[in-house]
Amino acid sequence: MSSRKNNLILKIVLLTFFGIYLNANELLTNYRINGIKDIEKQMDLELTRISYWDEYLKNKDLKFGYIENYSSILTCNKEKSILSLYKQNENNQFKFQKNYDAFTGKERGDKVKEGDLKTPDGIYDITKKISKLDSFYGPLAFVTSYPNAYDTYKGKNGSGIWIHGLPTQQERDEFTKGCIAINNSQIECLDKRIDIDKTLVIISESEIQKEITKEKLASILTQLYQWRFNWIYDDINGYLAFYSPGFVRNDGMNFEDFKKYKTRIFAKDEKKTIILTNINILPYPNLENIYQITFKEFYESESFKFIGNKTLMVKLSENNVIQIFTEK
Repeated sequence: MSSRKNNLILKIVLLTFFGIYLNANELLTNYRINGIKDIEKQMDLELTRISYWDEYLKNKDLKFGYIENYSSILTCNKEKSILSLYKQNENNQFKFQKNYDAFTGKERGDKVKEGDLKTPDGIYDITKKISKLDSFYGPLAFVTSYPNAYDTYKGKNGSGIWIHGLPTQQERDEFTKGCIAINNSQIECLDKRIDIDKTLVIISESEIQKEITKEKLASILTQLYQWRFNWIYDDINGYLAFYSPGFVRNDGMNFEDFKKYKTRIFAKDEKKTIILTNINILPYPNLENIYQITFKEFYESESFKFIGNKTLMVKLSENNVIQIFTEK
């Protein structure tokens, strides 16, 4: 059976489940007259319904936010000097595993520039593990993705924020230059307990925000898929309405230039496929109503194809309306 026919059967099953059509005959009649495109549009529209996301999130663990592709979370409370490990169990619930006493930057507060001796507040991936390094950093180190999209938006600089061990030959200080340091036996134990490709690092000045409400996350997911719907079906005004007038893209493009660029793209009126996977939505540490949305994007049109990771930083209004103020 062809891939196209398999996709059609899947869409018919899903549409019937969603109850968009009264019966199978009506569904088939619609397909006979309008073809597969109309069915696709109906399905895309269903993903913009908050009722779908309310039901979908009903039994999800939302302790840290909405998370699709991480199995471990490391949280660092700088105030208490504690690095905590949470791991997903067989029921996809993030359960506390262990606390590690941690050293952080000599200076308090969020990192702003190279050499300020501060540990950044933010949400980061682990990009790689280094096991051959200077003895000052202990037996191994995990490299974080600092600076992230929000850091770049805020004009922060610097690099080399690691989670590492303690000196094996030198005297140790009671602080770091901005990294997070834990006991050598503990970092070796941590190395055995995590998959670095599926580990998220959340660093905060104090307590990490937990137990995010289902209502907020359902609203954000609904709007994310409305943004996608407007993008697929060339509603340029609806699409741009999700962006803040003060929007600045990661490469420095401001809102007016971004608007002109997207208007030219939308005017091509090309058939587009846009699929979002590995979606993660988390409140940003120490910031009120600021959320980081990340996902893997598959985009294909007649003139362009892209597969890669994307980040949207959004501010949530009192009515849970999102405004994208930067993206990467």
